[in-house]
Amino acid sequence: MAKNVIPFHSPGYFIRAASTHWERQGAFDLRNKVFVGEQGIFKEHDRDDVDEIATHLVAISTIAHEAHSVVGTVRIHTAEPGVWWGSRLAVDPAYRNVGRLGAELISLAVRSANARGCRLFNAHVQMQNVVLFRRMRWKPVEEVDCHGVAHMLMSADLAHYPPNYSPEEGWYHRPHKIAA
Repeated sequence: MAKNVIPFHSPGYFIRAASTHWERQGAFDLRNKVFVGEQGIFKEHDRDDVDEIATHLVAISTIAHEAHSVVGTVRIHTAEPGVWWGSRLAVDPAYRNVGRLGAELISLAVRSANARGCRLFNAHVQMQNVVLFRRMRWKPVEEVDCHGVAHMLMSADLAHYPPNYSPEEGWYHRPHKIAA
């Protein structure tokens, strides 16, 4: 890339449940990039048995309003009837300042579980992300160690997240227009 050229990152993106092979693979690739390559939490990969039962949600960047690549992901699953977990929230480093990508993934995660009979939604949140989750009406429960990294066990305020019965449809995030 030429010097002084800033790469373009579309501020528009889709948020939805992964429904194609390339979307799921993009989620796994992004998680590997973040949790193995960037953070070094896992040595080779972060895949586990939860991947087989989880619903994988993705944020997909767009070019001319067409799906381009997976730039954010989170997975949700039920541990027991009514108890849901969110995990492996990852946002591509180049997209961490684009819109509310992480927050919208969290919202879709809880809203999707809420539509499926959720009565308790938990997540182990890395300490640097606790402020975001608190702003989104999550309550800290206790500090825990996950894979050698400090996390906060947190629970979502379900009343703040109306059910989303169609996570595969999701939504398109449009950037705000700048007033002239």
